[in-house]
Amino acid sequence: MEKTYVIKGKQEPNWVVVDATDQTLGRVTALIASYLLGKHKPTFTPGVDMGDAVVVINVSKLRITPKRLDTKMYHRVSGYPGGLTSIRLRDQLEQHPDRVIQHAVWGMLPHNKLGRKILKRLKVYAGNEHPHAAQNPTPIV
Repeated sequence: MEKTYVIKGKQEPNWVVVDATDQTLGRVTALIASYLLGKHKPTFTPGVDMGDAVVVINVSKLRITPKRLDTKMYHRVSGYPGGLTSIRLRDQLEQHPDRVIQHAVWGMLPHNKLGRKILKRLKVYAGNEHPHAAQNPTPIV
């Protein structure tokens, strides 16, 4: 009889760096979500927090088609009547490029306590510099 191996206990996450220069939004966020969930590890167990911490740099240099920049909209609601605010992808990249990656990755994670905990390990920066050099992150892609 074969037994199923299930990871128990807390594991320290490894740190990885993803350079988003000239990469499409969907492909880079799918890679990021995979590393955050821990699907790249042979001991992957669904429902267990075993992923890595991901640092994303050069988000402002993502490759996005010109039509998508003007047609994709981000919405948020204040909760009051008439409180819907919409912003185009082009404007979001200029004002808050980190939110573009965070929003796309959140859509690929489970929408529960585990997903919210996993999303805290995502660090996104518009430029080339990041303050996580002490963690000695390994570059991927």
